[in-house]
Amino acid sequence: MTSPGPYETILFDLQDHVATVTLNRPESLNAFNERMTIEVADVWRRIRQDDAVHAVVLRAAGDRAFCTGMDVREGPWWTDRGFWSQEDPGASLGPKQQKVWKPVVAAVHGMAAGGAMYFLNEADIVICSDDATFFDPHASGGIVSALEPIGMLQRGVPLGDVLRWALTGNEERLTADTALRLGLVTEIVPREDLWDHAARLAGEIAGRRPEAIQGTVRAIWESLDQPTSVALRNGLVYPRIGNPGGGPRHTGRKAEPRLR
Repeated sequence: MTSPGPYETILFDLQDHVATVTLNRPESLNAFNERMTIEVADVWRRIRQDDAVHAVVLRAAGDRAFCTGMDVREGPWWTDRGFWSQEDPGASLGPKQQKVWKPVVAAVHGMAAGGAMYFLNEADIVICSDDATFFDPHASGGIVSALEPIGMLQRGVPLGDVLRWALTGNEERLTADTALRLGLVTEIVPREDLWDHAARLAGEIAGRRPEAIQGTVRAIWESLDQPTSVALRNGLVYPRIGNPGGGPRHTGRKAEPRLR
């Protein structure tokens, strides 16, 4: 695994049009700090701008956790900024916040807690290992949980289940089976197969015409913020842009004169 650039908290690799991003703070259960948010935002920009990248695998190092949210030992790093200049960490961590329309396959193992949902809510396909658990520690720490559960609602997780996830804190954890039932993940695989399976899935997608795949991803995600009628009109434009010959067609023949 290579890590070009000044990265300290993540690893980056690109092979056969698949970029692999690995959260790499296993000693901290892959909790994100300021450095990680800066590096993740940078790698999303690199992925967006590099036409050699057709798909992405997002995974995490270590045995215990995919990500356990913000590193509480370092605490919030934005409170010294003016109120209107503050920005939530999710703006850096989520691929769609960074306008990444290349499909992201997230491979979750172990604990996925709280702010881990910044990654998962904006992934296109989420799979997990059979040992994965999902929970929200905010309530246990007396902290408001807002953006992560809102993102879960946008993914289609039922309201009652989102509320239970957000309000029960550390005491109750969603199992992999429950996450599958709720639609939080689409597949459960044995832990030892997780990374290989995610790579195969991303590789299959990467082998398809990238303009078609990225246009599909963008049209679907943008529709979540639009009324249905607007989403349909917006979606109609994308095949014309992204499909071969999808624009106005010209036959080169002159129009036949109309008979009166």
